[in-house]
Amino acid sequence: MSTIDTDINSYLQIHPKDNVLVALRDLPENTLITFNGYTFSLVNDVSAKHKFAIKPFAAGDNIYMYGVLVGRATADIPSGGLLTTQNIVHATNDYAVKERNLQWTKPDVSKWQNRHFMGFHRANGAVGTANYWLVIPLVFCENRNIRVLQSALLGKLGYQKYSEYETAVDNIVAMYRAGRSADEILNADLQDVYVENNPNRLFPNIDGIKFLTHEMGCGGTRLDSDALCGLLAGYITHPNVAGATVLSLGCQHAQASILKKEIKKRDPGFSKPLVVLEQQAEGTEKQLLQKAIKRTFTGLMEANRTERKPAPLSRLCVGLECGGSDGFSGISANPAVGYASDLLVSLGASVILSEFPELCGVEQELSDRCISEDLANRFTDLMKTYNKRAEETGSGFYANPSPGNVRDGLITDAIKSAGAAKKGGTSPIVDVLDYPEKVTQPGLSLLCTPGNDVESTTAEVAAGANIVLFTTGLGTPTGNPITPVLKLSTNTSLYKRMPDIIDIDCGTIIDGIESIEQVAEHILETIIRVASGEQEVKAMKLGQDDFIPWKRGVSL
Repeated sequence: MSTIDTDINSYLQIHPKDNVLVALRDLPENTLITFNGYTFSLVNDVSAKHKFAIKPFAAGDNIYMYGVLVGRATADIPSGGLLTTQNIVHATNDYAVKERNLQWTKPDVSKWQNRHFMGFHRANGAVGTANYWLVIPLVFCENRNIRVLQSALLGKLGYQKYSEYETAVDNIVAMYRAGRSADEILNADLQDVYVENNPNRLFPNIDGIKFLTHEMGCGGTRLDSDALCGLLAGYITHPNVAGATVLSLGCQHAQASILKKEIKKRDPGFSKPLVVLEQQAEGTEKQLLQKAIKRTFTGLMEANRTERKPAPLSRLCVGLECGGSDGFSGISANPAVGYASDLLVSLGASVILSEFPELCGVEQELSDRCISEDLANRFTDLMKTYNKRAEETGSGFYANPSPGNVRDGLITDAIKSAGAAKKGGTSPIVDVLDYPEKVTQPGLSLLCTPGNDVESTTAEVAAGANIVLFTTGLGTPTGNPITPVLKLSTNTSLYKRMPDIIDIDCGTIIDGIESIEQVAEHILETIIRVASGEQEVKAMKLGQDDFIPWKRGVSL
């Protein structure tokens, strides 16, 4: 059978130590590969994002990507053979606390040194990229009352978004009343109507009122209810929040006193307007909700006095997140975010890398980058404890990749993790935080969260992230109620297919149009515009207000 010649730009060796290549486009069987003195033909069709062997592997041989161990062959694989879940398994090296490795090359940030963003300055020195009022329950028993307040307040104060789908339903109802058939309705071209935020909202300096519901606060472990209070305190004290209304039933585990203690822990001089009401103390639902409406309204009057003012870029706190990752994540969007992270750290900003199950296999490098042995020990202890708890429930970090991840080239957790860790750049790690702790200093911090992108994003925001960079290769709509989530695609095909959720295309790196550094600079410029309120991210435009507290030990 004849062979098909290809060019070197069709595949990539990520690190000189790697013994596999990544296909940058679909490569058919019998494609001729010439690499570093080796010439061979592909044994199988290799889809873009997937990997194939440079040299033959015997069963038991180690597989390396990104310069680290990511798998082990379970069967013989010839040169040009496709790596699959049938012939390799997850494998990683052991790790331990060793000498510090704090050397890194700071990028040139002179062009941003005197730049600023327009933010909301808080009494404690923090600066928000937005100005929201929160309405939240301490326990799931109050979810209905939260929804009643949402129905009462949003439209009257000018914050209701009217969906194009409401117009679609109106059109369908009109067709039905006119006697149209089911086939006519199914084939109808319904008019798309997009309605922007009401420009005549009553409080122009308040970006919105966000109503957060959850299923926690009682009936679970005290550890979970205490963590919930810490998480909610992180949101109430967040620089993007102007004030909050909290509804408590009164008898639940998550007590108002615990919440107030957690607020004081995060902000000893807390001075934002805060309304805390207990239904069992107030009496009837009507008494509770009327008081909540009146006190929320007067709190909004106070919060509306705050306006955007210039702030240095060092007041940014940026969360790094991924979801729906693919085989290009670790070579396009994630390293671009990593370089942007290094830019931010060099400018004195704070950056958060989380998702501990997706750091499996790169623990040694991250441990070595911790600025002290105490921090390195805390990181390794959190990783081992988390993995042990997961294994006790019948799983482990090895089970993290989703079917979509596997389908698009991330066939072991270590392959996924080695690429995911690229979001953290190369700077030293200045702090290691456990959920739901708060960032307290500039530089790169590690935060223990699950790989679940909504739970992790929820936690990063509670830790102080006033912007989140979110990379995706498959398309994930995740957003957050109070913090802009800037979505970056790993490939141009996704950017074109789902333009309603993607803000920045990093597929230009794969296509050779832009460098990692060029895309990173574009990311930083976009951060500044979003932080200043000049650009609305797609997740906010869609009203993607995802909020899920973490039940410890349940999620990967």
